[in-house]
Amino acid sequence: MSLLAFCEWLAATEGSTALRESLFMYPLVESAHVLFLLLFVGLTVMWDLRLLGLAFTGVPVSEMNNRMLPWVRIGFGVMVITGILLFYGIPVRTYQSVWFRGKVIFLILAMINIWYFHWRVEPRVATWDKDARLPWVARRAGLASLILWALIIVFGRFIAYNWFDCDIQPQSAFVNWFAGCVVPPPQ
Repeated sequence: MSLLAFCEWLAATEGSTALRESLFMYPLVESAHVLFLLLFVGLTVMWDLRLLGLAFTGVPVSEMNNRMLPWVRIGFGVMVITGILLFYGIPVRTYQSVWFRGKVIFLILAMINIWYFHWRVEPRVATWDKDARLPWVARRAGLASLILWALIIVFGRFIAYNWFDCDIQPQSAFVNWFAGCVVPPPQ
């Protein structure tokens, strides 16, 4: 079964239909997604600014980590759950959105950046914990995080628009390929 076929099956399920057609539930899920995105990204930006040495330079990195990480995890967890529900409500259109696909690519890169920081950079935090200017590898992780989360937010916001939707033809072969559009050959 292809991913498109899976999304078509998912769209036909009772739960997906109910969520998509609900007057209040889909907007509530979307609102929760945005609110917890604010919690997650707001704290992440503060953390990244510390890594870059642009703010909170008097606060040890380990102290910021201990205070913020539990809230960042809550924000991320609820954001993921509500994001899955948003996909569940409109799976075919979302799957075929160039914006969604771009967002997924940036999410994967952001997860790699998070993994790299927490497993490769942070274990050596004791050597630079209180420094105002952190090592380049920590600053690079902070800069990458800021850029990637900004792109994730922009691409996520654009998912709502029908630019480049598969049912709008003709469009470039690249857009059709990237969005996974199934376009019948011209007759």
